[in-house]
Amino acid sequence: MAKRILIAALILLSTLAVLLMYLPVMRPAPQSVPLQTNKVQIGGPFSLVNTRGERVTESILKGHYSLVYFGFTYCPDICSLALQTITDAISGLELNSTVVLPVFISLDPERDTAEVVAGYIENFHPDFIGLTGTIVQIKTVAEQYRVYAKKSFFKDVDGNETNNYTIDHTGFIYLMDPNGLYVDHFADGVTTPEITERLKKILARS
Repeated sequence: MAKRILIAALILLSTLAVLLMYLPVMRPAPQSVPLQTNKVQIGGPFSLVNTRGERVTESILKGHYSLVYFGFTYCPDICSLALQTITDAISGLELNSTVVLPVFISLDPERDTAEVVAGYIENFHPDFIGLTGTIVQIKTVAEQYRVYAKKSFFKDVDGNETNNYTIDHTGFIYLMDPNGLYVDHFADGVTTPEITERLKKILARS
């Protein structure tokens, strides 16, 4: 009898040992946590100049949602397409169009003076805010928004670098909330309906 009890106990212990070995595998996987996009460190304080030559800060982004785009007026086509997409998306909001501010920040402070930027944004939404600044100021705000920007100089027929250049840069459109905090971004090539629908959903929850 004692021998049978001992054998049974050994079998039970062996079974428990096997279960303990595989217990971590049998545990349910942890639930994924939704990404809080507005916690991403994009954006921040800046000091720039508007098209009237007035100094402005990040406070212009407060009190409403904003769509912020970085580009340059000498951009051959991509920047204009992005600004037109923003224009059409905001216009598609109809009565809510005034609660979203379109903002253009130049990445080309050497050529994009306040006057040049003013003439450029006249082609788009009437509420567009155009901003420029010094080389240091533009570099600072670009870094805060994690915008890549680099000059690419053209070459002449002999292969020599000229003084004429374009700018390779990030093509994101940034959506900022009424506190001036990052909410989301739209990649290059986003369509007008995609932005409009995203804005409508956000405004419906506001």
